[in-house]
Amino acid sequence: MNDHVHVMSLRVLFGVFGALLVLTVLTVAVTWVDLGSFNLLIALAVAVVKAALVALYFMHLRYDKPFNALALVGTLLFVALFIGFALLDTSASSPGLIPGHQPAMDAKAAERSG
Repeated sequence: MNDHVHVMSLRVLFGVFGALLVLTVLTVAVTWVDLGSFNLLIALAVAVVKAALVALYFMHLRYDKPFNALALVGTLLFVALFIGFALLDTSASSPGLIPGHQPAMDAKAAERSG
């Protein structure tokens, strides 16, 4: 039987944990600032980085064959890309589907009539 044990130091584990905490704080902080469509892009980028860190270190993919880690990170990037395009398209074609989102043209029209 081929048992593989990857012993990681506590320094590495706590470093990754600290990075995940910082990225979580960044995700929350971005919601307080209105960056338009960049809020979504930043949130997706942070989610991809966090998922990659968890898979690479806590699931030990970093110590597996490099192709497996590359396949995982590539898959996460494509999923984020597809979700991002779908949400951007939804906000452009049907703005009423996203709560609290009102395009600039509708906001100006509402101010004039109200």
